[in-house]
Amino acid sequence: MSDIAERILYEDNHIIIINKNAGEIVQGDKTGDIPLSEKIKEFLKEKYQKPGNVFCGVIHRLDRPVSGVVIFAKTSKGLARMNELIKNREIKKIYCAIVEGKLEKKEDFLRHFLHKNEKLNKSFVVSEEKNGQLAELHYKVIKELQFYSIVEVELLTGRHHQIRVQLSTIGNAIKGDVKYGGKRPNRDLSISLHARSIEFTHPISKKQISISAPFPKNDLWKEIDNKEPISQ
Repeated sequence: MSDIAERILYEDNHIIIINKNAGEIVQGDKTGDIPLSEKIKEFLKEKYQKPGNVFCGVIHRLDRPVSGVVIFAKTSKGLARMNELIKNREIKKIYCAIVEGKLEKKEDFLRHFLHKNEKLNKSFVVSEEKNGQLAELHYKVIKELQFYSIVEVELLTGRHHQIRVQLSTIGNAIKGDVKYGGKRPNRDLSISLHARSIEFTHPISKKQISISAPFPKNDLWKEIDNKEPISQ
């Protein structure tokens, strides 16, 4: 059995929430690498001794170099109901990012219009008139280091590479994210962006779900626990 059992943050009859490792893909792509969805299927098949195919529906995604909270559906009912929550923006998603330099504003609301270039697999800020998709987030600085800042981001829309391109646009690329202006790659080819927590009302049980994923053990994440105040 894989290490999926150790990374389960929540599970019930309809959904399972996993702490994704940087470098994993959420669902199959042209690389042919085994996606997290398939690892979960194998885990569920073995754990519950299920014959035949096991259902595992992808509800949302994280980019390959990003770590943290990902929700999967164990039933088609769970998938349909969770998709409704996503569509209606009823899931609160909080990310943490280590970015280069100091941010001009310690807290701000960012609003841009983004266009995805499919060929480059990259998003660009464009004017509203150029058919860009609205991208909104709120951030606040939670820690300043010598060369980096750690920011908490509430994602208000879910656009392609949104946090990466918006933080880069204000001059603070995510550590390791050379695609969006980062100075150098991280040693493990991750980027320092972590899907920290997720909150929603369970669409079937109506229970309030609030889940946090532990920070990666590498990089500068350990600095978050050092509670020195942010310089003003």
